Amino acid sequence: MIQYTLTGFSDEIAQDLTAQLKECKKLGISYIEMRNVNGKSLVDYSLEEVKEFKKTLDSHGIKVSAVGSPLGKISINDDFEPHYKKFLHTLDICKVLETRYIRLFSFFIPKGENPAKYRDEVIRRMKCFVFGAKDQDIILLHENEKEIYGDVPERCLDILTTIGSATLRGIFDPANFIQCGAETLSALEMLKPYIEYMHIKDCRKGSHIVVASGEGDGHIYELLSEMFKSGYKGFLSLEPHLNNGDISVGGAERFEYAFFALKKVLDRIKAEQ
Repeated sequence: MIQYTLTGFSDEIAQDLTAQLKECKKLGISYIEMRNVNGKSLVDYSLEEVKEFKKTLDSHGIKVSAVGSPLGKISINDDFEPHYKKFLHTLDICKVLETRYIRLFSFFIPKGENPAKYRDEVIRRMKCFVFGAKDQDIILLHENEKEIYGDVPERCLDILTTIGSATLRGIFDPANFIQCGAETLSALEMLKPYIEYMHIKDCRKGSHIVVASGEGDGHIYELLSEMFKSGYKGFLSLEPHLNNGDISVGGAERFEYAFFALKKVLDRIKAEQ
């Protein structure tokens, strides 16, 4: 029997946290990947404010699978020190929310420049993140994202193997790989030993339009089948992006559409076991 825990970016349902949680409860989702609340990034709130969010979460019986932070989503040329302070604050947020995972990125590379030019600085900064988290019982999840250093499978692998720490693991996002011109099945083969967490959104080649699971070229069925065969039992994080292909409040209807599309894929996998 396949095992997984469904979660998702509930800020795509609504800005209001209570509205987000009510929709998740309706769908039987008991975790969220917490990114934005009331249109503001979670990591920009004080710990006292986050404690209030935790009370709301607890009252609805919802837990946090990961902090969907924007850490590492600055230019590699931007000052790192204030960004690192935000990272330390995010570690404290994790403790309040009782989650072990922080989603982060590996820095935007200046347009038109060779990423290799910035490799050493990327690795230095990622090592700083790992050093800060290693005694905190926190796992940092590197997401493949377009225009950052770790946008394609080869550079994701470079980061994960060079750092070589159990504190830094990988998120696999099929749609993001397609938007970077990578093939998802070969990417999974390369990165599978390092994948700790999965984002679920599909994408069409050429147009790069984000679509629901099974409606694009991301091979969601094949990817999940392979991960389950390999013993994956972690989170599947629904990230619809069906409103405009990026972060936005798409509403409950679009979130539900993405949810049932994924459920259809999972039901097919279950039936074929």
